[in-house]
This record gives sequence, structure tokens and C-alpha cells, in this order.
Amino acid sequence: MNENLPPCPKCSCEYTYEMNALVVCPECGHEWVPDENGAQGSDAAAEKVVKDSVGNVLQDGDSVVVVKALKVKGSPSGIKAGTKVRNIRLVNGVDGHDIDCKVDGFGAMQLKSSVVKKA
Repeated sequence: MNENLPPCPKCSCEYTYEMNALVVCPECGHEWVPDENGAQGSDAAAEKVVKDSVGNVLQDGDSVVVVKALKVKGSPSGIKAGTKVRNIRLVNGVDGHDIDCKVDGFGAMQLKSSVVKKA
């Protein structure tokens, strides 16, 4: 039995185990075939796909439009629906905030991909 199993590519759980030819994550139930040369971690970053609220695939440098009004802490007015955000960056953020961007009038912030649509 291999003691150096890769962590889960979906939830990063370290307690994975082998079942026949698959590696299984006990926390999220994800199953995958491990890479022969152990490069599963680099493939996991390449297979992460971020989609907007209507299912379009987002990439670095895209422009998006906010689809619903957002409240911003410390600001009397929030971000209005229809606000265009240019040149986004995809990141692994906290609490699902996977877009790093600069919003005109508000500055740098992180947004969730579920509240934007590709422009």
C-alpha cells in the first residue's frame, strides 16, 4: 500500500485512500486515477474551471458584468447590477471569492463567480 497518496484535487483533504485502481476522498467522495509520475497536484490546478452565473467559462483577463446589486462594507452605496469589471484574475480565494479585480469607484476586491456574467 502506498503511504504517499496525493491529497484530493477538489477539497484538498489529506486522508485519501486507494480502492482498486482509484484514489478516493472520504470527505467529498471524489474518485480519480492517480498520475503515474505523481504530478497530480499540477494537473489539479490545470483542471480547475471557473464558471460565471450562466455557465460560461471564465479566464484571466476577461471582462464581466455584475448581475445583482452587492453590498460593500464601509460604503454607503454598494456595487450596482450592470457594473462592468475589466481584466479579472482567477484566484483561490476565501469563501468562494474566486475573482480578483478592481471595480471603478471601489478599488481592489474579490468577487464570487456566481454574481457575475461574462461580458
